[in-house]
Amino acid sequence: MIRHLLLGSFCAFSMLALAAPASAETANLLGVFGNWSAYSAGTGNSMTCYAMSKPRAQQPKTAKRGDIFLMVSDWPSRKVKAEAQILPGYEYKANAPVTLAVGPDKFTFFSRNEAKSGTAWIQALTDSEKLIDTMSKGVSAVAAGTSARGTKTVDTYSLQGFNDALAKIHAACNM
Repeated sequence: MIRHLLLGSFCAFSMLALAAPASAETANLLGVFGNWSAYSAGTGNSMTCYAMSKPRAQQPKTAKRGDIFLMVSDWPSRKVKAEAQILPGYEYKANAPVTLAVGPDKFTFFSRNEAKSGTAWIQALTDSEKLIDTMSKGVSAVAAGTSARGTKTVDTYSLQGFNDALAKIHAACNM
């Protein structure tokens, strides 16, 4: 449980650092649902809620990487609901494609590197609702990207518990 809180706090602070001034508040574990954990952080206008999962399989297994997550976040103050984000555990190669596939559907993400770590968000905001709907009906999601060193990676996430974790963050952030 402590590990989940530390990882959740790290990710929440990473996400908040991109969007708002740093916060001294820690993440609150809302629950664990299958392979997904739900958290909230902050209060009032600085509140965010997010569901996250670690991959069940990583390729190549020998690649040296940091923490790897697939996340979906609610940002009430920005009126952003269910924003998907990929954290690959490395810096992305500039302009290299990042994708998330759920069954036959493939979604394109754009990447950003900051403080020696990469993050990726869905390229077309109009696809965001379709992505979340596809994930809610799917079994697994496969993230593919390329590191700054040129290593191609493929991470497979189980979607077991995704719907319950998503419902929990929506309820916590009133979205």
